[in-house]
This record gives sequence, structure tokens and C-alpha cells, in this order.
Amino acid sequence: MLGNAMLFLIIAIVAGVLGFSGIAGVASTIAQVLFAIFLILFLVSLFTGRRR
Repeated sequence: MLGNAMLFLIIAIVAGVLGFSGIAGVASTIAQVLFAIFLILFLVSLFTGRRR
């Protein structure tokens, strides 16, 4: 999931540099949402992970 967020971030940066503001905006929004989901799942797994 973090890989997908990074992929959309790179797409947003490249689209922004090339002047495609609509595509850059959508890609950056997707990247932000995916990163937020990844962060929430990571924190949940830290607190509810198996204890040895």
C-alpha cells in the first residue's frame, strides 16, 4: 500500500511538472488517501500485533 502511495506521488509530481494540473491534483489526492490508510493500518498493527 505504501508502494502505491509512492507511485501516485511520483505520478502527481511528474504531471505537475508537465503542466497537467487536473491529473496532478487527482494523483496527489489518491496518494494522500493511500498514505493515510497505510499509516492507520500500521498503527493498528503495532498496537494489536502478536506479543512474544
